[in-house]
Formats: sequence, C-alpha cells, structure tokens
Amino acid sequence: MIYQLESQRPLVDIERELHESAARNKFGVIAVHDLQQTMRNKGVELAMECRIFEVCNPHQAKRVLESDGAISTALPCRISIYGSPGRYTLATMLPVEMMKAFDNPAIAPVAQEVQEVLIRMMQDAAG
Repeated sequence: MIYQLESQRPLVDIERELHESAARNKFGVIAVHDLQQTMRNKGVELAMECRIFEVCNPHQAKRVLESDGAISTALPCRISIYGSPGRYTLATMLPVEMMKAFDNPAIAPVAQEVQEVLIRMMQDAAG
C-alpha cells in the first residue's frame, strides 16, 4: 500500500527535482508542508526533517471526482520526504490500493495512470 525508496541526495536537490518532475509530468505542486518547522512552531521538536508535497493533475482529479465526490477525501496525492542528511526516504500511498476503498471499478485506470506518474516522479527526485 505504501511505495518507498531511499535517496542519499541532499534534501534541497530532492525537493528541486520533485518540483521539476511534477511539471514535466503535468502535475502541479499544490503545497509543501514542512512538518519539522510546523511542530517547532508549536513547541515540539521533531529530530528528523519531514516534507509533505501535495501534488495533483487536475484532469485526472476531475475524472475521479466526477465519478464519486467522496474521492475528495483522498486528494490531493501526497509524497513525503523524511529522514536526515545522507539518508532520506520518499514515500507515497499507492493510488491503486487507496481507490479500492471506494469500490468503483471505473476509477481503477485513472488510479493506475496516477500511480505510475507518482512513482516516476519519486524515482526522478531520489536520483
């Protein structure tokens, strides 16, 4: 259900390549959440760095949302990068598996297309 891979690249390089790969694959980066900083702002220290990228292809999102509005609970797709210098993990929930929860076979092809792109983007970013 979760796809993960490791990278020894610096975090700034992973983030830059993830943005570039998203654009090449016609996905937008909607937001990037820096959980370490957010928690620090709340008085909680998190030792590892953790960024969550919210990514979306609006055409793919429209297709699944028109099929079932409840799918909005699973959008946008997220790619997490966490770890520390020298060893980061990139991870995402696999769309094909997540969409099974909606019991709608019509969305399976879209989930497969999105999943392939997410994996490609992560591989690009990891190096």
